Amino acid sequence: MRYLFILALLLSTLTPVGSQTRFPTHQISFNGFRNPSIGLEYQYNKTSLHAGYYVSNFEKDVTTEFVKVGVTEWFLPFGKKEHPSSFYSGASYIRGMTRDYKNTNSLGLETGVRWYVWKGLNFRLGVIALLSKDKETKINPTPSISYSIKL
Repeated sequence: MRYLFILALLLSTLTPVGSQTRFPTHQISFNGFRNPSIGLEYQYNKTSLHAGYYVSNFEKDVTTEFVKVGVTEWFLPFGKKEHPSSFYSGASYIRGMTRDYKNTNSLGLETGVRWYVWKGLNFRLGVIALLSKDKETKINPTPSISYSIKL
């Protein structure tokens, strides 16, 4: 899994500069589910910053809550819609609020794809690695639904 994240980060740096013109200069997204968090995200060209509330289920029927802030790089845009779909990779600071992660500082590494289905409505399907000191690395899927508006 570690190699998947390294590959995604490498691909994001190799994206030709001209391709970033397909990305919006300024965009805000309202994220309604886990990826990157339930909150807001501001995108400038191919880089975005996000902040919000993040939940994960490491065990069946047990939800752990976090606060999450981070940065995402968008690369390899595709599709002919006003908002291009694309791949992404990102890193986040994650602070545990409940359960075994209460008051725990963690690093989240993510990769996946964002697909625009209609105007600004988009779905993301990704995977996150949660790395915390003295804890086993957790790998989880990170689906989401969001709505993005160009500014």
